[in-house]
Amino acid sequence: MKPINVGLLGIGTVGGGTFSVLERNRAEISRRAGRAIAITVVADKDLARANSIVAGRARVIDDAWAVVADPGVDIVVELIGGTKVARDLMLKAIDNGKHVVTANKALLANHGNEIFAAAQKKGVMVAFEAAVAGGVPIIKSLREGLAANRIEWIAGIINGTSNFILSEMREKGAGFDDVLKQAQQLGYAEADPTFDIEGIDAAHKLTIMAAIGFGIPMQFAAAYTEGISKLTRDDIQYAEQLGYRIKLLGITRRTPNGIELRVHPTLIPAKRLIANVEGVMNAILVKGDAVGQTMYYGAGAGAEPTASAVVADLVDVARTMTADPEHRVPHLAFQPDQLSDIAILPMGEVVTAYYLRLRVLDKPGVLADITRILADMEISIDAMIQKEPHEGEDQTDIIMLTHRTVEKNVNTAIGRIEALPVVAGKVTRIRLEELDK
Repeated sequence: MKPINVGLLGIGTVGGGTFSVLERNRAEISRRAGRAIAITVVADKDLARANSIVAGRARVIDDAWAVVADPGVDIVVELIGGTKVARDLMLKAIDNGKHVVTANKALLANHGNEIFAAAQKKGVMVAFEAAVAGGVPIIKSLREGLAANRIEWIAGIINGTSNFILSEMREKGAGFDDVLKQAQQLGYAEADPTFDIEGIDAAHKLTIMAAIGFGIPMQFAAAYTEGISKLTRDDIQYAEQLGYRIKLLGITRRTPNGIELRVHPTLIPAKRLIANVEGVMNAILVKGDAVGQTMYYGAGAGAEPTASAVVADLVDVARTMTADPEHRVPHLAFQPDQLSDIAILPMGEVVTAYYLRLRVLDKPGVLADITRILADMEISIDAMIQKEPHEGEDQTDIIMLTHRTVEKNVNTAIGRIEALPVVAGKVTRIRLEELDK
């Protein structure tokens, strides 16, 4: 059978890993796909680096547009990143009748609806397992393995950089800034770490999973995003004392009023498996009505773990290239004309529990004033710690865990509490999820 010719756009970390895995496991991959798969042309601006990796085993050029126009290329693998040029290249490849594989979560979260519509019209496939959680096969699990289920919620540690920072802060009692510098030195964080530490990268991935899990269009602009840069070692230690760990979670949940789509630091009971995922690893919990909870764990980034997903997509595309487009697995798991228009729930309407830390004057009546405000907003307290002030200080910390309540009520209560003359500074608020049902 005719070999599959692949054009690779970008041979950086993931591109190099993809080339290496495909070469090393060529025979095994051919046995699985039913035909040979080979990267025949590589486009990269750094020709010297590309040639050093390819070592004469593929043609190297610096023009990505020539690859998407090449009649000899069957599948285009887009690994250049970004959203503008990558979008244009992908749409052109699709228009030229080529299947596309990508690891570009930002591109899909922002432009996936347009890209999938174009692919549907041309009868080609867009495969994107590597866009979420690196080598963890969560996309295939949601699209195929859990197809019998009505997905109820998805919650995941889907950014390794943030998870490494939080793990180090907890284990070593270090401050955020120090651990961020360490993560940059180790290559886990970029020179500009904004996308990782402010939850944007996780929100891209969550947007994709929500679309597949619930059969809705990509709606990244509607995602609530809050990062970890304001977390302190005190909050991590207080959470530990209360039996919880803090993780940056992406959470999407089906509710009677809409779909929750949110990324933020979250307290999780320390006994949960996902609370014990440390370092740069990723883990995702999926709750289906039939299967219950399932968990997916593994390396969420890196050259070969991500390449594993890219090559798996190549095998999938190779297997189904000759299939009638009507009989392929839909891009977002549901048939394109069956996507739902369920709204994304505003963050103020989300119901969850909360961790609140207040810095207050150490004097009688303070706690009564605070609890009165909480009672007025129908917020009940589940647990509380009141610290003794340090010698010579007249302020102390009060830490409260609340029962589940609507976020807008908590926002109002926090505003009223911060206005009390006995409260110093801002109230620290971290959401809490039990993840047990």
